[in-house]
Amino acid sequence: MTTDTPARLLQLLSLLQTPREWPGGELAERLGVSRRTVRRDIDRLRELGYPVQATMGAEGGYRLVAGKAMPPLVLDDEEAVAIAVGLRAGAGHALEGVDEASVRALAKLEQVLPSRLRHRVADLQAATSPLTSGDGPTIAPETLTVMASTIAGHERLRFAYRAADGTESRRLTEPYRLVSTGRRWYLVAYDLDRADWRTFRVDRVSDPFATGARFTPRELPTGDAAEYLRRSMHRNQDTYDLDITFAAPAQTVAARLPGWLGTPEPLDEQSCRLRTTTTDAKDWMAVRLAMLGFDFTINSPAELADAAVELGDRLRRAAAGVATG
Repeated sequence: MTTDTPARLLQLLSLLQTPREWPGGELAERLGVSRRTVRRDIDRLRELGYPVQATMGAEGGYRLVAGKAMPPLVLDDEEAVAIAVGLRAGAGHALEGVDEASVRALAKLEQVLPSRLRHRVADLQAATSPLTSGDGPTIAPETLTVMASTIAGHERLRFAYRAADGTESRRLTEPYRLVSTGRRWYLVAYDLDRADWRTFRVDRVSDPFATGARFTPRELPTGDAAEYLRRSMHRNQDTYDLDITFAAPAQTVAARLPGWLGTPEPLDEQSCRLRTTTTDAKDWMAVRLAMLGFDFTINSPAELADAAVELGDRLRRAAAGVATG
């Protein structure tokens, strides 16, 4: 019998999180208490925000259902390890759809993982090689979780940084947000040594260290980290307008189009148009568009059309020997 009420409530919650209905008698037997105690514990969970649904009948049963808010979850060892490994794999490769919220979840989970489970997570990740569709660099999940923790706790962050030209420096920052472009992670932060806002490619960061010094968050000039990153990238690189018409439905194209390229607008049921601004090299953009697997027309720029023609000629020359044979 579990006499410690908090421990019993956690055990009861763990049972209810299994997707099934639990008869009151079975719960009482599992917990080693009376049915009356089970009913009182159910009421306590409801007061804490857990939506426990009761069914009438000879036995009566209880089930945890979806509510208006997400209550805390209780995970067993296997579940915690599985979630941590999955989040680490996704976060390390900046996959589309795995954004700052996922990194925050990983940071919270790893903060409370017992050491024995930390070792299991590390061993599992070291023994596996994820096959990803992203073309960005791999990032140590620990780097992301340290950054996410300092952002959440308004704590100054120090790290080593390697610029695009290879110059290395030490930075002391007030981290604001992590932003994923679908290929890379970026940190938007206030650089204290330079007294200005900066963006940092996370794959160029090493030795991130939470200093413990708290700060009051400053107001970002654009008010939105993703918008600030977009403006910063366009300011530092040559940009051009992209105008492409696809011979395929907008929903079909959007499903295969990288999120950082934007969303196509439907023209009719069988065609759509993508108009956006990008900094990608035109020869690389020609490859990207060809890899989507749809017929398309380049409306602009002319330089991209030239790059596509050159790519096509190169591919035809590459296949000439096989075709002749």
